This record gives sequence, structure tokens and C-alpha cells, in this order.
Amino acid sequence: MDLAPTPEQRAYRDEVRALLGTDEVRAETAAIRTRPGTEGGLLDVYRRLGERGLLAPNWPREYGGSGRGIAEKAILTEELIAHGVPDIAHTLSVDIVGLALLLFGTDRQKERLLPPIARGESVAGVLFSEPEAGSDLSALSTRAERDGDGWRLSGRKVYSAKTQLADFALCAARTTESEVRFHGITVFLVPLRTPGVGVEPLWNIGDERFNEVTLSGIRVTEEDVLGTVDDGWRIIGEVLGLERTGIEFQAKARRWLDAALERTGTAGLSPAEAGRLVALDAEVRAARLLAWRCVDDIHAGRSDEVRSAMAKYWAGETGREVALAASETVGLDALLAGDDEESLGHGVLEAACREAPGLPLASGTSEVMLTVIASAGLGLLA
Repeated sequence: MDLAPTPEQRAYRDEVRALLGTDEVRAETAAIRTRPGTEGGLLDVYRRLGERGLLAPNWPREYGGSGRGIAEKAILTEELIAHGVPDIAHTLSVDIVGLALLLFGTDRQKERLLPPIARGESVAGVLFSEPEAGSDLSALSTRAERDGDGWRLSGRKVYSAKTQLADFALCAARTTESEVRFHGITVFLVPLRTPGVGVEPLWNIGDERFNEVTLSGIRVTEEDVLGTVDDGWRIIGEVLGLERTGIEFQAKARRWLDAALERTGTAGLSPAEAGRLVALDAEVRAARLLAWRCVDDIHAGRSDEVRSAMAKYWAGETGREVALAASETVGLDALLAGDDEESLGHGVLEAACREAPGLPLASGTSEVMLTVIASAGLGLLA
């Protein structure tokens, strides 16, 4: 496995860095970090990237991409995070919803929905989790009932990010009752700005709010079915498996650790404190290698759920440990929020303390990842 970037990939990273490093983009990002209660979503920076074909680099040109590869997509994620640009809207819209449409969408669905996302003019969300169906999505209770040539969707979704900004979302609903819980689930492309869709905030300690979304019998058509009816479980599994590389988690861990090192260096630290940061640096580097191995697998057309689970588990747990160690090493200065003039990097470590506990939960809990590794990888649960 050769993870050395190609000249084209280096040029792409340089182009993205140059754009994200402009005074305009830095000012937009700083404005979000320094205003309590302001949530980063559809930033003008997304449009700037979209104008240059950089926002969805691995998409075909006809849908607004630039025909590059999965490596460029990972590079963009790393650079967005490194420059402090809120990345959740990009991850949801491009990495998850966009991927689902590219893999399973009809030509008409792709032509209608993908170009606005690639231009940075539209945001898409995900409506999977429910009050009683989080990691065990097969337990979902949202129903889709036949209504002439369409469907009526009724149910309640929770922990949905960016829904208040999104135009549409992937929604998992049960279309057929079956003794096999994984069967009978269908994925719909649900318009969110329509009567019958209620979006209420679920506030949390992080900068990115969650939402509770209520679907009150909204009607969708056959044109809004992604893939085939009752085949949603396979679609969800394939899309989330390809999205689960750990790239964004290791990039956040890298940013947080670098911020701590910039403030502390190693001077004045006890041997134990310095040793802890050095050890974490090695763990972050390992997380990046695991993540890029997954990227290489996808590039080669391989799908390895065990490797993906390993990368996600290690990156998520490492990110949590980095945030804790950074705050303890830097001290009280790490807890200054972005609106404090003396805060470190517009409150980067304070925000990390609030975001890091969720890393082992997002994109599949650590417990689920360990189960995948133990069962599919080691055969321990057979």
C-alpha cells in the first residue's frame, strides 16, 4: 500500500489550502467561532469551493464535480477541519447523501439534486435515527404506507444534524412488515420544506445542534424512492460503510493536538505530561494511517468493513483522549470560549471538550465497531 500523494493530489491540496487561507474565508470562519450560539452551516466558503469544482471533487463533472478521486475527497475533509471550517454540512451532503445518490439514484434524481450540492447552494440531511432506533436501525418505527402512486410517511426522527438548513434528506422508513427486521426498509428522498415536516431543535453541548423531525403523513412519489422498495438496509449499510473511514475524526484529533502543542510546546511540562502528548501524537498518526488505508481500499474497489470499523474506532477514541489531554495539559486557558479575546484559536480546545465525547458515538458507536471487529474480523462471536 502506497499512501504517498501523487503530484495531482498535492496540487489539489495546495489549491484548497490557498482558497481556505484567504482573508475572506478566515474572517467568515472566525465570525462563527467568536459568536456564541452561531452554528456554521451553508457558508459562503462552500460556494467558493463549488465555483471551482472543489467541493465534490470525486463526483463526475456532469453533476458538478471535477472527476477526481476518493483521495481528493479525503484531502478536502482534512483541509476543511484544519482551517476550522464547519464540516458537518459537507459530510452529510457530499459524503453521505451525495454518495448514496451516485450509487443508487436514477439519472433524473442525480441531475435534479446533485449539482446544487456541488455548487454549495444546497444542503442535504439524514433521517435515520429514532428514539428507539439508534445503533439498531432495524428497530425503526417510521412507516411509509401506499397512497395511490405514492407513499405517506409518518414517524419521528431524532439526532438529525443540519436539518434546519437542509432542502431534502435521506429518510429510512418501513414499507413492509417482515419477521426479518432488516427486510422491508426503504430509503426515501424526503423534501424538508413542505407542509407536514416539523423540525425542532434538540440542544446539546456541541456547536452543531441536533434536531427532532416529525413526519406527519407527508406524501412522496415513486420518484422519491432511492433504489428499490424494501432494499433500504443494503443501501444504508453500503453507504455508511464507505463513509466510515475515520478521516474526519483523525483530522479533528490532529487539529486539537496541534493547538495544544502550539500553546505548551514541551517546555515547562512535566516528563509525564510531555510523554502523554508525544504518545498521543503517535496515536493520531496511527489513526491517520488507518483512515487513509480505508481510502486506499475504496480507491481500489475493495470494501472491508473490518478495516473501516478499526479506523473509525481508533480515530474516535483517540480524538476523545486528545481533547481530554489537551485541556488538562494547557490548563484553564483551554476552557476559554471563542468569544473571549484571550481564547486559544477562537476557542478551539473549548469546543473540542464539548465535541469530543460524541466522536465514539457518531458514524457507529465504538461498541458496534468492536462487535464488527470481533465477529467479522476475528470470528469470536460465531
